[in-house]
Amino acid sequence: MNKGLLHLYTGEGKGKTTAAMGLALRAAGAGKKVLILQFMKGRDTGELHSLSHIPEIRILRSEKDYGFYSSMTQEDKDALAGIHNRLLDEAVSLAYAGEVELLIMDEVTYPVNWKLLDVDKLKAFLKEKPEGLEIVCTGRDAADFLADAADYITEMKCIRHPFEKGIPARKGVEF
Repeated sequence: MNKGLLHLYTGEGKGKTTAAMGLALRAAGAGKKVLILQFMKGRDTGELHSLSHIPEIRILRSEKDYGFYSSMTQEDKDALAGIHNRLLDEAVSLAYAGEVELLIMDEVTYPVNWKLLDVDKLKAFLKEKPEGLEIVCTGRDAADFLADAADYITEMKCIRHPFEKGIPARKGVEF
């Protein structure tokens, strides 16, 4: 069995989730069981429709879109923290049961930084994960413990972005 490594895709630029989804496609194409655990996302995105047709890929995420953190009420934050912890528990159980060979924790840096996830549970899992499990973490402002644990760190740097010219996010490109 190969040793599973930890990838961290971070930085201010576009492409962190896109890179993670590319690795999911590669792994699924090689017959690996992929679990994509999405944090902070509840709205419909284009990749969900494509990935749902690939039997090797499973996606766990909130059924409700809570919007941006800055517009959430404390009640929303508490509810979302509960959802995140439940999803993490499910992902950990699947990983220990051997049901996952690649685990993508998309946007995990945000609930870590905003205290919407049990960080001690995440740290313990990363330390004691199944030997062959490959893990990808994405998001801006990665906590030191994520960077310290990572075998790969890729930083996406924004040089230019259409949002700066007033062009909003576009379906099929940004979501």
